[in-house]
Amino acid sequence: MESIGYLNAVLLIGAVLVLVGILSSLVASRIGAPLLLVFLVIGMLAGEDGPGGIAFDDYRATYLFGSLALAVILFDGGMRTRLDAFRVALRPSVLLATIGVLVTALITSGFALLVFDQLSFLEALLLSAIVASTDAAAVFFLLHAGGLQLKQRVGATLEVESSTNDPAAILMTIVLTEFLSTMTVQQPEAGESFWMIVRILAEQALIGGAFGVAGGVAISLLLNRLPLPSGLQPLFASTSAIVVYGSTSALEGSGFLAVYLAGVVLGNRRTRGATSVLGFQDAITWFCQIVMFVLLGLLASPSRMLEHLLGALLISVAMILVARPVAVWICLRFFRFSPNELAFVAWVGLRGAVAIFLASVPMLASLPNAFLYFDVAFVVVLTSLVVQGWTLPPVARRLGVALPRRTEPGPRVDFELPGQVEEEFVGYPVAAGSPIARGAKLPSWARVVMVAREKRLLMGAESGPIAAGDYVYLLAPPDRVRQLDPLFSAPKELPPAERDFFGEFVFDGATTLGAIARTYGFPVPASISDRRVSDHFAEQLNEHPVVGDRLRLGPTELIVREVDGDRVTKVGLEIDPKAAAGAASP
Repeated sequence: MESIGYLNAVLLIGAVLVLVGILSSLVASRIGAPLLLVFLVIGMLAGEDGPGGIAFDDYRATYLFGSLALAVILFDGGMRTRLDAFRVALRPSVLLATIGVLVTALITSGFALLVFDQLSFLEALLLSAIVASTDAAAVFFLLHAGGLQLKQRVGATLEVESSTNDPAAILMTIVLTEFLSTMTVQQPEAGESFWMIVRILAEQALIGGAFGVAGGVAISLLLNRLPLPSGLQPLFASTSAIVVYGSTSALEGSGFLAVYLAGVVLGNRRTRGATSVLGFQDAITWFCQIVMFVLLGLLASPSRMLEHLLGALLISVAMILVARPVAVWICLRFFRFSPNELAFVAWVGLRGAVAIFLASVPMLASLPNAFLYFDVAFVVVLTSLVVQGWTLPPVARRLGVALPRRTEPGPRVDFELPGQVEEEFVGYPVAAGSPIARGAKLPSWARVVMVAREKRLLMGAESGPIAAGDYVYLLAPPDRVRQLDPLFSAPKELPPAERDFFGEFVFDGATTLGAIARTYGFPVPASISDRRVSDHFAEQLNEHPVVGDRLRLGPTELIVREVDGDRVTKVGLEIDPKAAAGAASP
């Protein structure tokens, strides 16, 4: 009976800690504190050095739950990574997630050797690998906190990088830990050890990549073909992701890389139950983050950390001010990023639960200096969440990489159609003054199914012209539904922040450069006079244009406001008063 009472007490304490973490998020959001920092602090307060006094040092259980939680978080991050983000940010983000992690680890290891003289080079490199990757959970949450909206190329690069660099850091940590464990038993030759590391990295990456893509395709096919109840579809997807992780790891592949790629494949395929799967993933990912950070806080021992505190703070400063900026400059210098954008990408080097979780790997391997790795990782994460996490919005606005908050589209209601994935059923209230109320036509790929008008329900064929006050229900391809939002939204006055960023004047992408020049009284070369604005951006940028891109035209600057795929559809115009001093007024 005593054991049952003990287990009940453990369940009660665990549930209370999670509940406190959830409720604390309401207070944290009001003061702008990073939520992950709140969960970490709650764990520390409940730990043996805090008021809670809970003695917890089970690194094996932490590693087990941490592996499960990271698999779930990476699967969720993969599902939310859209292919259009890869389209505009694939090359820079992949470089940051691979070369960037390696450069960060190498530079940090140099500082670690200077700060901690008891470490060998490989031990310093292991310490650096543990803290080298940015954290997807921290980056995704903090970039979207408070409605922060970044220029697409910057935001997509950061999100894809944070979702893909965990496997690189995990591979480095596990390989170096295994290598250092082997060295304590036998001393391999330098050449032999190098090729052993290369072989393990190659095997884990290849097996992880193959199993991830195959697993994502398999989950998608099974969801579409199995007659599962709607309530079981999300559970089936999440459990299948864990199966992908476990089976890949059992075959000596990178389970974390596999589960992330499985999420990417599943999230970009038309799948039954996609809405409910994402909703369930959102909830379970939050739960995993809370429990993982609380557990990691329980493991922390502030009294022990005092011994390594100064050195850990020096490592944190070196990573924030030296290692991350140098890695970003090396990886992104040949891409179209402005100095301010590079500075912001360098600042968003957020560390999170992955670093503390990886610090438990040397603990399990009983390596020398294992407590040093854990203490340094904990301080680095704490410093990153406080210094970088708390300052992201003001830094983004100061560097000019934050877009003004755009007017939200009218409320849309989404309904899932059982048994098929080719079309989605959506409903809109028709706002007065909206384009559709003024006679705009629906795209050919959207079909009106029924219209609710004056307490009557009319089928599409008998509804007639759509009018303000109607509720319209349509069928449309899921990947095109968002294009319908502007048709049903009432136009609103341009907010001052949006006018300041995009300029006072708006032009269609089909407008010619000559027409703009004649309007504002300045010359342009005859060779480009008949060129459309959309074509001009495509030719000058030589890559995918995104909202916020700018090009100079005489005394004006053209700013991309809207894009459809790779085509610029709307541009703003800003006049430089100094350059326009001698030009004629429009």
